[in-house]
Amino acid sequence: MTVDDSGSGEDAQGADSGEDPLALRLEGLILGAERRYTPFQAARSAGVSMELASRFWRAMGFADIGQAKALTEADVLALRRLAGLVEAGLLSEAMAVQVARSTGQTTARLAEWQIDSFLEGLTEPPEPGMTRTEVTYPIVELLLPELEEFLVYVWRRQLAASAGRVVQAGDDEEMVDRRLAVGFADLVGFTRLTRRMEEEELGELVEAFETTAADLVAANGGRLIKTLGDEVLYAADDAGTAAEIALRLIETMAHDETMPELRVGMAFGTVTTRMGDVFGTTVNLASRLTSIAPKDAVLVDTAFAEELIRTQDAPASEAEAAEEAAAAEKEGEEPPVYRFGLQPMWQRPVRGLGVVEPWLLTRREGAL
Repeated sequence: MTVDDSGSGEDAQGADSGEDPLALRLEGLILGAERRYTPFQAARSAGVSMELASRFWRAMGFADIGQAKALTEADVLALRRLAGLVEAGLLSEAMAVQVARSTGQTTARLAEWQIDSFLEGLTEPPEPGMTRTEVTYPIVELLLPELEEFLVYVWRRQLAASAGRVVQAGDDEEMVDRRLAVGFADLVGFTRLTRRMEEEELGELVEAFETTAADLVAANGGRLIKTLGDEVLYAADDAGTAAEIALRLIETMAHDETMPELRVGMAFGTVTTRMGDVFGTTVNLASRLTSIAPKDAVLVDTAFAEELIRTQDAPASEAEAAEEAAAAEKEGEEPPVYRFGLQPMWQRPVRGLGVVEPWLLTRREGAL
């Protein structure tokens, strides 16, 4: 039984099972194979237990399908590969499940975006009287190999960058628990906007914000960890890079009249990384600082401020900077050039973290 354009084969299977014939044809096109196995048969063919197979499938985000014949040779091969890595001692069973989960979560989001935002626009009927279903199949057929190669290219590039960071880590502990600068950027008054704007307008605003933030983070040497609609979380290996990103976000958004005000909170310290996400007290502190930051302003914690002072990206105080400039002028030398300014704010209690002393981060005149 094969997928063809005549409506036979899996189309007939779809008619018998009540499934949409076009959906089945698209599935066959994308997967490149026909349905042959029940979950039990696939697990047995792969040489793994049904229990382990179920753990892998659930980790990848696949729904339980009972014992319906819905799996292909590719499903068997994927099971065999994961199990083989465990049997060879290259991965523990728990790590193999994590690999399945991280891959499933990442690609699920990518696939949803491509269908919702990308594919829908391309499959608008080009001529009156044509249905979207008449256009979808040939479009997918043309795009599939190109998107697949592009996905592998981007993945390899990202893998190379991540591997490089791990190699440069000082020791094994630093590979998991590292000192990073973490920043949250949050749109002010987003909840009110959701009540005033149409859904399509709101979606366009969120997409514009996420796109701008992602571009600025990447261009200035940071890493976008995740987006949460009205908020983005990013990290950088040093405080100076994170500070530059924060101020560029504020400056860029301030010049866009369609965007609400932005506020940013950042902290520096030990961060635990898991499956591409970051956790720990440093992350929590950055989030809390964001919630108390003024509009179009950046707040950082004491450790972040001390790191900027240590790397000479910011003076310990404006009075000290003025003294250094006067001394340099007296000696006929160039004064130190600082990119950022720091202003201590009032100490305040922060829920779950005790009393903190925020610092207001600014760009020093002429440092852009």
